[in-house]
Amino acid sequence: MSDNVSALDKASYEGFVKVEEAGLRGMITLRGDLGSVKIKNAATGVAGVDMPEQGHANSVEQSGLAWMSPDELLVMLPYGDVNAALAQITKHLKGQHYLAVDVSDARAVFRISGAGAREVIAKLCPVDMSQDAFKPGQFRRTRMAQVPAAFWMGEDEAVHIISFRSVAEYVFNLLKNAAAPGSEVGYLNP
Repeated sequence: MSDNVSALDKASYEGFVKVEEAGLRGMITLRGDLGSVKIKNAATGVAGVDMPEQGHANSVEQSGLAWMSPDELLVMLPYGDVNAALAQITKHLKGQHYLAVDVSDARAVFRISGAGAREVIAKLCPVDMSQDAFKPGQFRRTRMAQVPAAFWMGEDEAVHIISFRSVAEYVFNLLKNAAAPGSEVGYLNP
């Protein structure tokens, strides 16, 4: 049996910020009535974090919840915990209308860290990344150049990015190019 590997096997690049592919990450798409106490309890029970408000993500290390849409959460957890989490969700939501799907192997996760992290995202996404407009904990689904992506800030100088695995190399190269030494714009970090 072969070992599971992430899309880019933890590739990294050191520019004016550090760009890293985060390795394997467990992810479950959970769809249903997010106002339902049972859905909330199932999601928070497997992720170990509080339910995020609209447009936010709550995360601690590899576990977390991200608000994707009015009826969808992204449940994040260690890769090896996905099957047990799906079983727990299924047990907890028996009789409820919901959908829970393992999307771990369909996604790639990146982390940008350093004082220029906001600038790298601002170069690639149509999002106001100023400190007043985008704060730690906020979550955004958008486009990164030509591909869909989602990101959130766990802390002020670190951005976590999720893309489809099929475009992981493209996204990594975009991030490397935007983080290349000498390409600093300095608008967000004068």
